[in-house]
Amino acid sequence: MLPHKLTVVMVSLKRQREAEVNDDDNEDRVSAKIGRGRVVEDRRSRHCPYLDTINRQDKPSIVLDFDFEKLCSISLSHINVYACLICGKYFQGRGLKSHAYTHSVQFTHHVFLNLHTLKFYCLPDNYEIIDSSLEDITYVLKPTFTKQHIAGLDKQGKLYRAYDGTTYLPGIVGLNNIKANDYANVVLQAFSNVPPLRNYFLEEENYKDIRRPPGDIMFLLVQRFGELMRKLWNPRNFKAHVSPHEMLQAVVLCSKKNFQITKQGDAVDFMTWFLNALHGALGGTKKKPSILTKAFQGSMRIFSKKLPHPDLPPEEKEALLVTQEYQEQMSESTFLFLTLDLPTAPLYKDEKEQLIIPQVPLFNILAKFNGSTEKEYKTYKENFLKRFQLTKLPPYLVFCIKRFTKNNFFVEKNPTIVNFPITNVDLREYLTEEAQTTEKNTTYDLVANVVHDGKPTEGAYRIHVLHHGTGKWYEMQDLQVTDILPQMITLSEAYIQANLEETRELQ
Repeated sequence: MLPHKLTVVMVSLKRQREAEVNDDDNEDRVSAKIGRGRVVEDRRSRHCPYLDTINRQDKPSIVLDFDFEKLCSISLSHINVYACLICGKYFQGRGLKSHAYTHSVQFTHHVFLNLHTLKFYCLPDNYEIIDSSLEDITYVLKPTFTKQHIAGLDKQGKLYRAYDGTTYLPGIVGLNNIKANDYANVVLQAFSNVPPLRNYFLEEENYKDIRRPPGDIMFLLVQRFGELMRKLWNPRNFKAHVSPHEMLQAVVLCSKKNFQITKQGDAVDFMTWFLNALHGALGGTKKKPSILTKAFQGSMRIFSKKLPHPDLPPEEKEALLVTQEYQEQMSESTFLFLTLDLPTAPLYKDEKEQLIIPQVPLFNILAKFNGSTEKEYKTYKENFLKRFQLTKLPPYLVFCIKRFTKNNFFVEKNPTIVNFPITNVDLREYLTEEAQTTEKNTTYDLVANVVHDGKPTEGAYRIHVLHHGTGKWYEMQDLQVTDILPQMITLSEAYIQANLEETRELQ
């Protein structure tokens, strides 16, 4: 009988806790309507005596920081969570014996914010607070942008002052490196400075009605990316940097821990996964476009020819080459970015016993896509000779410069510097003859440049971005943001580059 009694007690305690947590909802419904449906406001709502106890900033740090996951600090539940506006901690519920209620009595902290409804309450008296002076707090928690505001983002370079006194440009904001997530930070910052992508996610109306199958968690990626985008471009921030904690937790969950906060990853691998995952979460397919494919997708022709095994006798090779299987085949393919191969780095040192850091012009490695340059590709069983030619250019063209080669034992990095122009990169010669007649705009300007410094497994990432309103370049590495001369960008070990096609707008 004992186990049965214990079960009953545990169930009743659980129900009691749920009742306490939901007391606030019940009280709202009971106290809001009196008589014949008239809404009666508590006379204390507009005269709360505790508003001056709200602690927006406890120098030198910000107390009210809404960048982290909205979980109760005691029960770790995400249901019905309130933020204490005096100490910044999160607690569940506000009914009698709830964690927020107990905290208010124990520490005499009286002002709380419901993180879901954005309503303010005074505890333990348990009445709603209505005061316009609290609007800055709700805006930091949930920034909103009008179409007019979004349309003007790239037309002005006004500096804004955060509550902590620091000045910043919206969009040019550092991201906190929680432990080893700089590889993801630079990709998120690059995408936040691609205007059509940014504009789409700044307005939640664009994607909030997308329907996903029951139990699908991938839409969480869309929600968190939109929230992060609005925080990065918020002109009324409390501080001049943002923590991507909730965004990265969604990445860990949706990638099934392939990308983590505590373990260094590869920026190109992350970008590849993120683009495809976000495209799918937005309802995109191979035939149905999303904002990502509209911005980044181009197309190419791939000419592929199978090669005989190198160990075969010459006679057999010649016999195979005339068969249909070994004839060149052409296929059409889409792409979201182009991978550029670097020439092999030199093994020898110069006379001063220093390794020579080679340089290569961007157009040398772009020759891969001129339709005539052939390269051998080896698989486990077969070898192929391939050449590529572009048939359609996207509004935003992403280059990934292949710096890392992996084998069973280690990862090796190629330090070759790519000499690339910041503006006027013309790709017309890499298009097919038909495409050259249909593509009116083929010239690109650089808008973002991701750099990897140091050893392959121990290095760090930073990013250069162009602020469209000021026309200036900025370098961001974790929380540090500095301006940089365009001439200095070309001296870096570029890894990912995003380029805007001139005079062309995304439809």
